[in-house]
Amino acid sequence: MERKTPTDLLTIGEVAQRVGIATSAIRFYEQEGLITSIRTAGNQRRYPRHVLRRLSIIHYAKRLGIPLTEVATVFEQLPDDRMPSKRDWTRITQRWSDMLDERRRRLEALQSELSACIGCGCLSLNNCNALNPGDVLAAQGAGPIRLEAEAEHAPENDHGRRTAAAAQRP
Repeated sequence: MERKTPTDLLTIGEVAQRVGIATSAIRFYEQEGLITSIRTAGNQRRYPRHVLRRLSIIHYAKRLGIPLTEVATVFEQLPDDRMPSKRDWTRITQRWSDMLDERRRRLEALQSELSACIGCGCLSLNNCNALNPGDVLAAQGAGPIRLEAEAEHAPENDHGRRTAAAAQRP
C-alpha cells in the first residue's frame, strides 16, 4: 500500500474512514458548502487532505451543540486551500467559548426559575413566568384568549347553530 503525501487527494471512502463518518454525511457537508472536492474526469469526488481537519471541526462542533450555520460562518473566514492554523483555531475556540458561556448563563437562569417554581403549586399560566414567560395576552384576562375570540366568530353549521366550540361559549 503506497503512503499518501500531503498533496495527494483522498477518495470519499478514505475521508469517511479517516474521520469516522458516513459518506452520505460528507456529501451533505459538501452540498452545504462546508467542504469542497475536486472532480475527476469520471466525476468522482477527490478531497484535499485539509478537508479532514474541517470535518473534524464539524464533528467537534456537533458535540458542543454548535449549529451548522455557525460552523459555516466560521468557515467563511478560513481559506479553502489549507488546513486551519493555530491562530484560526484560537479565533474559533474563543468565539465558541463565548457562545457556550452565554448558553450556560441562560441554562442557569432557567434552572433558577425551575427551582423557584417547584412546590408552589400554582401551575397558573396567569402568574407563572416559568411556564408562560412574557405573556402579553394576560392583560386581556384569564384563560385561552385566542380560542375564545375564535369561538365568537365561528361559522354556523347547517342547522343554524354555532359550531361546538362556539356553542359552549356563554
